[in-house]
Amino acid sequence: MKTEKEKMLSGEPFKTGDAELMNDKKNARILAEQYNHSSEDDLIFRQKLLKKLFGRCGEKILIKPPFHCDYGYQISVGENFLANFDCVFLDAAPIEIGDNCMFGPKTCIYAISHPLEPQERQEGIGLPKKVVIGNNVWLGGGVTILPGVCLGDNVVVGAGSVVTKSFPKDVVIAGNPAKIIKKL
Repeated sequence: MKTEKEKMLSGEPFKTGDAELMNDKKNARILAEQYNHSSEDDLIFRQKLLKKLFGRCGEKILIKPPFHCDYGYQISVGENFLANFDCVFLDAAPIEIGDNCMFGPKTCIYAISHPLEPQERQEGIGLPKKVVIGNNVWLGGGVTILPGVCLGDNVVVGAGSVVTKSFPKDVVIAGNPAKIIKKL
């Protein structure tokens, strides 16, 4: 029989309040708090914290505090990454971010959903769904990426957009729900 963590990591429905997972969240929050309260001048310390927190991260990344995530170890960030203030990544499933990406302030990436049935929600069931962000992607301020979304390379997402489905490379998208407004 699988543990709740094993279920989550394999993309199956899982109980979000499981003790092992709650401990993992606690550890991630401790690292994120350390990062959020660290000095802007101590880039080496910040990089070490991100390497502890994330499953994988490039050498040249900058995340402006505050930053929040659930587990951290499901987040993979490429080279030359910038995330502005107040970003939230809920990483019950993998969140993969390519190289040369920029995220505006208050960007939210949700790699978890919950059942539509009230009884299942009351039981604390989580539905992990991987999110993939390609290379050279720019997310404007206040963008929300929903579970299961994949964005191709060179995508630009207009500020305030809610991305509910996947989009191919070389497009500008915007709106709620986001739609293609221009091809690059």
